[in-house]
Amino acid sequence: MEQNFQTSFIPKKPIVEDSTMVSSSSKPVGVFMIIAIFLFITVLLGSVGVYLYKDTLAKNVVKMESDLLLARNRFEPEKISQLQKIDKKLSSANEILQKHIAISPIFERLSAITLKSIRYTKFSYEFDRSEKSRVVVSLSGQATGYRAIALQSDMFTKEKYFIDPVFSNLSLDDKGNVLFDLEFFVDPVFVDYKQMIETQI
Repeated sequence: MEQNFQTSFIPKKPIVEDSTMVSSSSKPVGVFMIIAIFLFITVLLGSVGVYLYKDTLAKNVVKMESDLLLARNRFEPEKISQLQKIDKKLSSANEILQKHIAISPIFERLSAITLKSIRYTKFSYEFDRSEKSRVVVSLSGQATGYRAIALQSDMFTKEKYFIDPVFSNLSLDDKGNVLFDLEFFVDPVFVDYKQMIETQI
């Protein structure tokens, strides 16, 4: 008995790819993966940049310290110390000069405005406690009469540097002369020693 065998090389079923055979590498890369990679690279570059910047700053600080030390040595520290001492002395001298008053101008003005019939027997001065910039002058003296004191008082009122002159304690001595006390303020500018020196130069 003959057996009929039909052989065909054409598959009768369609060839279907097995999903398990597909390589996993063919799947598209996710968006989150791209963002993560980008952030990682950014952080890495930032860290390298900060490290390099810090290193540059450290080198600059070392260089500046070296330059400063070199400049300081050029100026001779001993010379600087000596100049600082001189500066302190000059500052102290200037402060003393600012507070110093010159009494000689008061004597000169008194000599110029005092009448021949007036004679001073006592002279003193002090700083006004209420206004320390002013000087209070106190005088005692004698005049040939009350008229001489009146004339002398008029001379004082015309003097711009002597402020508020007051004659007091008027009395007669055994020879008929009038004894008196006189007090007045002096304009601070008038007794400023520094200004007097500057005007003389």
